[in-house]
Amino acid sequence: MEKRHIAFAGVSVAMVLLTAACGSSKDNSAGSANVQPAGGSQTVGAGASASAGAGAVAGATGGYEAGGDSGAAAGGEAGRTGPAQQLAVKEDAKLGKFVTDSKGWTLYRFDEDTPKPAKSNCNDDCATKWPAVPADDAAATTGIESSKLGSVTRSDGTKQLTLAGWPVYRFAGDAKPGDTKGQGVGGTWNALAPDGKPAGKTAAADDSLQLMVNNNAELGKIIVDGKGMTVYRFDKDSAWPMKTGCLGACLDTWKPVKAVDTTKVAGLDAAKVTSFKRPDGTKQAAFDCWLLYTFTGDKKPGDINGQGVKGTWLAVTDKGKKAGQ
Repeated sequence: MEKRHIAFAGVSVAMVLLTAACGSSKDNSAGSANVQPAGGSQTVGAGASASAGAGAVAGATGGYEAGGDSGAAAGGEAGRTGPAQQLAVKEDAKLGKFVTDSKGWTLYRFDEDTPKPAKSNCNDDCATKWPAVPADDAAATTGIESSKLGSVTRSDGTKQLTLAGWPVYRFAGDAKPGDTKGQGVGGTWNALAPDGKPAGKTAAADDSLQLMVNNNAELGKIIVDGKGMTVYRFDKDSAWPMKTGCLGACLDTWKPVKAVDTTKVAGLDAAKVTSFKRPDGTKQAAFDCWLLYTFTGDKKPGDINGQGVKGTWLAVTDKGKKAGQ
């Protein structure tokens, strides 16, 4: 009986190792050893979803993890509402340059939003913790290009200020002007740099995102590339072993997404982003072991014209699943 238990345990360990193989392999080549899709889906950071991102900041007693203030101190609730008016650029030894409103309140961005097209994914409870900055009465200042200011219509119909396409927020946990307690919350919230990028990031991670998540009105949360174009997976590909079924003329219509830097993804689990060496030697991005493509029939960010083509092409959810199913 004991031998049977030992044998069973050995099989269990082997299965766990196989399950983790694809997620831990960053470069899988055509014809290479079998790899198994990674296990249960995860999200980037502790607060990847809008609701989780908001909830992560609140402590058990109603305070906030970053500093423990409830936000009722200097400035109060009124200080964190209303238009931004004249923006300002501040500089901090840790964050570098970041943007504040006219009263000195730090302005933030959310990695699960999208800039192309601009879209806010922070609503309901999330919006209570991260108040949206109204779009009216905002003006650029030295160090901020006025052309980067814009607006986006939120789900409740109000207009929110955007900077370089990114929706702009304040943080309810900041007790007074100059506080930056929202920086890094949930791994998805950052102070806004003057160019719309996350403040405090290294230069290597300061480039545009290469993969991110868009909240599509029809399909829900789906993966898009750095230009906002919808990403698809092909049922005739294989995730285990990883191989491509899109060759020859197929590639005229479906373009492989180039391998990406895993530090330049947002809203999805970077550990599941891998690469695959195609038969022609080029490297293609994969998520949860499924190869990623864009569709030439999509003409602008947000298009999903490739969804359901021939019953074998489908957009990819933020968990790596087939969208719409």
